[in-house]
Parts: sequence; C-alpha cells; structure tokens
Amino acid sequence: MPHQFFDPNNEEAKKKRLHMAIAALDDMIEWMTSGGCVGIYDATNTTKSRRKLVLSRCAQENIEVMFLESIVEDLDIVEQNIRTTKLTSPDYADQDPELAVDDFRTRIQHYQSVYETLDDDSLAYVKVIDIGRKIILNRINSALPSKIVLFLMNLHNTPRRIFLTRHGQSEFNQTGRIGGDSPLTKLGDDYAHILAEWTLTHLPVDTGKVTIFTSSMRRTIQTTQYIPCRKLRFKLLDEINAGDFDGMTYQQIAEQYPEEYAARAADKLRYRYPRGESYLDLIQRVEPIMFELERQKQDVIVVAHQAVLRCLYAYFTDLPLEDCPFVQIPLHTMYVPPPPNPSFLDWILHLWT
Repeated sequence: MPHQFFDPNNEEAKKKRLHMAIAALDDMIEWMTSGGCVGIYDATNTTKSRRKLVLSRCAQENIEVMFLESIVEDLDIVEQNIRTTKLTSPDYADQDPELAVDDFRTRIQHYQSVYETLDDDSLAYVKVIDIGRKIILNRINSALPSKIVLFLMNLHNTPRRIFLTRHGQSEFNQTGRIGGDSPLTKLGDDYAHILAEWTLTHLPVDTGKVTIFTSSMRRTIQTTQYIPCRKLRFKLLDEINAGDFDGMTYQQIAEQYPEEYAARAADKLRYRYPRGESYLDLIQRVEPIMFELERQKQDVIVVAHQAVLRCLYAYFTDLPLEDCPFVQIPLHTMYVPPPPNPSFLDWILHLWT
C-alpha cells in the first residue's frame, strides 16, 4: 500500500485498517483459545485507544497480554531496516527502490504523528531501544513473559550465518550402536580434514570472525581438530541420552525390549529412553543453545549429533514439533544458509560421502 493508506487523516483508509486489525486480532484469539500457547499480534498499535481495544478483546478470553514496543533512535538502523527489509515487501514490488524508500519514510511520518508511547504502569510491557542497546521492563512477573524477554535480549540485526553438521563417522556409527563416546573412524577423520579445508576456503577464519560450537564428546571435538579458529564446547549439545540402551543397536533393542521398541516407534517425540531422555527433554535442554546462537554476531559452525541437530534445524526452519524427530541429518553433510539471509532454508551441501 502507498503511504496515503496510512495517513491518519484518510478516514476511509482508517476504517479499512481498523477492520483488518480487528480481523487479525480475532484470528489470533481463535487460535489461542483452540490450544495455542503464544500468539504474536504484529500490528503497530501506536495509540492508547488501539492498545485498549487489544486488551479488551483479549480479556474476554482470559488471554494474558504483554506489549512489545520497539523504539529506534539511531537513524542508521532505520535506514538499514528500510533498505534491507521493506524494499522486499509486496507493497513495493516492481517499484523504483528510491521511490519506495521515500514512500516508506513518509509512512513512518504518519505513524509518528499519532504515536503514543507505552507509559501505563498497569500494563505488562517491554521497550526495546535500538535493537537491544537498552531494554525497559514493566510488570514482567511470570515465567513465560520472562522467557520471552530473555529471547528478546539476545536478538540483533548483525548479519551472520549458522552452519550445521554432524561429526564425522564414529566407531559406534560404523557398528550401528547408539550413544557412547567413541572416537572417529578413518572415514570420520577424512571428513574432519575435508571440513577444515571447506571452512578455510569459504569462511573468514583468518579474521577471527568464525566460532565453532561442539558438544563435550570426542567425536565432535575430533571432527573440528584441524580448523584453526575459536571453539566452544557445550555439554548441552551432547547427543540424546539413550539411558539403559546406551551402546546397543536398534536391532538388539527390538529383540530384547520389544515393548520399548514399539513405544518409541509409536511416539518418537515423547518416548523417553529408560533412565534417559525423550526428544521433548532434548528440546528443552538445547533451548539455551538456541538463544546463544541468536546472540552470535559472527559466523558459527555447530558440530553436534543427529538428534541435537534435528532440534536446531527444526527451530530455525520453523518445522512443526511432531516433525522434529524425523528430520534427515546424514553424516558428512553441511547444512548451509543461503546468503545473505541468516535463517535456514533447505540448502544442503554434501561435502563428502
């Protein structure tokens, strides 16, 4: 839409915008009352009257509301945002870039003319200034809003890439056993050399702007041993805990514990290994790693294990929870984000098999 549609003096457009805003809000409320946990109502809500409307409609369904106000005082950030995100909006498809930029600047002026900041101390809100330079909290006093605040504190707009790969083939991989802390095979060590060569060729290792995340297990550490850059080890990235079945093959589990094998096949997401973990347990365990990856401002290679990488891949690609345990993460494969977008798509680079 051109900037005239957002002019507060355009009464006809004002009615249409209110109609669309209410329709979107009602759609979110319907989803929330049908079992949704967190709904993000992405709207300007620049006036107190609009926020009062949101509160009123959500209160009818006992939905807790937390407002998020993003304030940008740094004009360079504003300009960068316009040119990197708004120009790709359908509103400006096939338009001259400079004309589109001017139009959006005018749209911002329309917003500013009616803008009323959050200052009601009775409301739960977060003010994020200059994308995290300063954060102001008010009445954030329960678990879920606190977790959302933690997530917001780790966001930034610095371009970076996140790469995912499993460790090289291990001795347990070779024999079909799960878990353990076995070293790499000759084939796995060959992959470690290939991974190092690829990293040195394609990433700015010599500038110190590459970090490697590994688990605390030998096979991930050995896979990165030939790459000369900063490395961080996280026990949180260790493979899913197979409990009593650690070191067994799936065939052995099926033969010796058929009921457990059937239970895992019936619900792989929620099945918990005896004295071990389920995928739901694992997702909760790696959540701090997700926040840490969001916080990074340089390229990161995560060298971890199949179940862990399934969780990370599902997070970055917004896959449904039920699909997480079935993501294909083969050995000796790098999952590469397409530049310059720092989020994942289904781009796979087969380094070597």
